[in-house]
Amino acid sequence: MNTPDSWGQARRLGGLRRFALAITVFTILGHTVFGFEQSWAQPFASLAVAYGFELLAAWMGAEAADRRPYFLESWKQFFNCLLPAHITALAVVMLLYSSDNLLPVMFASAVAMVSKATLRFSAGGRVRHFLNPSNFGITVTLLLFPWVGIAPPYHFTENLTPAASLILPAVICISGTMVNYRFTGRLPLILGWWAGFLAQAALRNIFLGTPLISALGPMTGVAFVLFSFYMITDPATTPFERHRQIGFGLAVAVVYGVLVSVHVVFGFFFALTLVSAARGLVLYIRGRSSTAYSSSIAAHPARATIQKATSI
Repeated sequence: MNTPDSWGQARRLGGLRRFALAITVFTILGHTVFGFEQSWAQPFASLAVAYGFELLAAWMGAEAADRRPYFLESWKQFFNCLLPAHITALAVVMLLYSSDNLLPVMFASAVAMVSKATLRFSAGGRVRHFLNPSNFGITVTLLLFPWVGIAPPYHFTENLTPAASLILPAVICISGTMVNYRFTGRLPLILGWWAGFLAQAALRNIFLGTPLISALGPMTGVAFVLFSFYMITDPATTPFERHRQIGFGLAVAVVYGVLVSVHVVFGFFFALTLVSAARGLVLYIRGRSSTAYSSSIAAHPARATIQKATSI
């Protein structure tokens, strides 16, 4: 009989496999049909770095726990281990544009994987990372390499006909909705993000005089659709509860609106990094407070009895 934990693990793996397949197919079509301008060497360089760091982190974790690395158990476990790295590496290459230079995308993949292994906290008995790895890798790369930018809008549909340019985002929306509905459960987050984006565009139009069509323009791009369905919805670094998901999406939109209002470019990625970092800090403080309270009760059991009596 399947337990809730085994079902959750199966759903996680199912989502990772479908995300990995989708981003692989999209990358191949991008280089052969859509009009991606990066070299073929960049995806392979990014994958090599991400795979290496993922296996290294898994091996170091196993050594620290004095056990055999789980990716050595079978070929199936080996491929399962590499799924997150595969998704991260291809996402970084797809969204960053550094001409034919390999170093920036390799650096972004390295930062992404290192952040996943090191920027972690304990919550609910589990150690987890709180920053979206690929988004954080992109953010740090954009900050440290001023000459590196984000893939231009035409990058995704340059070689497509006008009709195909409309069909492609629709296909991404449909597939993204199905994957997030069935495997990640992050549709409320997407709706919160979209509602917040519409709201910040309207507010900038009213109070700052920003043309509404310009403020809403990013929503028409393939990059916005990919960000909405395959970046901001990372289940490991976003809330589980429906109302918290909506709040998270709204918060990213609010921070994006503030950043754009003060003329900060690449607002999507910076906003998600800032909100994820703030959420991680809150969860860390909450976890420390809970641990301190539990330790206090364990040291003074009589105090718990008195508190319980006085609360009745």
